Amino acid sequence: MQKYGILSSFHCIIKQNYMKAKHTIAIMAAVITLCACKTPSDIAYMQDLTNNTQITSAEAKTITLQPLDQVTIIVNSKNPQVAALFNLPYYARRVGDGASATNSDVGSVNISQNISGYTVDTNGEIDFPVIGKIKIGGLTREQACNYIKDKLIASGQISDPVVTIEFLNLGVSVIGEVNQPGRYSIARDRFTIFDAISLAGDLTINGRRNDVTVVRQTETGQEIYQVDLTKGQELFASPAFYIQQNDVVYVNPNDKKMREATINGNNMRSTSFWISLASLLTSVAVLIFK
Repeated sequence: MQKYGILSSFHCIIKQNYMKAKHTIAIMAAVITLCACKTPSDIAYMQDLTNNTQITSAEAKTITLQPLDQVTIIVNSKNPQVAALFNLPYYARRVGDGASATNSDVGSVNISQNISGYTVDTNGEIDFPVIGKIKIGGLTREQACNYIKDKLIASGQISDPVVTIEFLNLGVSVIGEVNQPGRYSIARDRFTIFDAISLAGDLTINGRRNDVTVVRQTETGQEIYQVDLTKGQELFASPAFYIQQNDVVYVNPNDKKMREATINGNNMRSTSFWISLASLLTSVAVLIFK
């Protein structure tokens, strides 16, 4: 009888501890579930900016011409025959027919331009018709236009030149967690990281807004910038806010996306793993102590 009394008391103690463990496990499962359902707080851009916020922004950096950049340079004048001397030969088709155009057609609205371009050499120079070698490396597009215009006037061969420069191969690569990764053309001088992201269709829901990497190639090597799109004050002051030619913008994936990269997406970093574990422990405890 004493033996059965001891066993009965031991069983009661185990049941009491089981009930406590069961409640603890249930609470843990509830907490994990609530955490899993929590609304992310890092989705919105520039969260620190409110109405009338004073921003200290980086100097607006205009793209400058660099070695290996390709540009078109078109010279126009009241005298098209004289202007044609300074334009590279090109071929184009008039809209509606197959006739090839000549240099005198430059500026005509009836042709689709297909103009030969200049490649800036390693010294920042191009070989310009009639004028010869001129250095435009390091200049903005506006500065280069004015510089060439002054050179043409100084040559004495044309008195009223109008110089137009367009970029041919300037671009930025946007990769990682964006909807349309790829390389996109830079169509204007002041081109921001938001312009690049917009062309790529914005970030996916799995992209880290607070962890975007910009890789920039310079004369001294590569410069790496970490950008937080959720902090407007830091973003506008960053050297990476204004994109330069050949920059690479990489949007890092969040934890959820990285978990999906595993075999079944169910590792120890996964919320579903801990929920499954809590459920398993509860089931085992019920089977043992019921």
